[in-house]
Amino acid sequence: MERTAIVPPDGAKPGGPYSPGIKHGNLLYISGQLGIDPATGEKAPGGFKAEVHQVLSNLRTVAEAAGGSMASVLKVTVYLVDAGDFAAMNEVYLTHFPEPRPARSTVEAGLMQDFRVEIDAIVALD
Repeated sequence: MERTAIVPPDGAKPGGPYSPGIKHGNLLYISGQLGIDPATGEKAPGGFKAEVHQVLSNLRTVAEAAGGSMASVLKVTVYLVDAGDFAAMNEVYLTHFPEPRPARSTVEAGLMQDFRVEIDAIVALD
């Protein structure tokens, strides 16, 4: 089966040698998304919740570029610098995923630069 890179022209540019998404069969694997505003290439302003919104918007952009949606996300992994941000992340997260929400793991981890959240995903494609 062929692997196809998904690089949305209107998405955040990768910060290293990786593809924003890889399509393989009817699955899309989305690389960890950060709160980078694609229009500026900078971290989204406005604090932690704005950063989470931007992360999920970037994830949506990659999913939609491959023909998926937030409703077709099967699994996400959330990486938080501070587990104390868990409730605030959930508040924003709930506004981006319809029921039934994807399976999820959340871990506390160190992230690049001054980002406080990163999310990757696996998406079913029809």
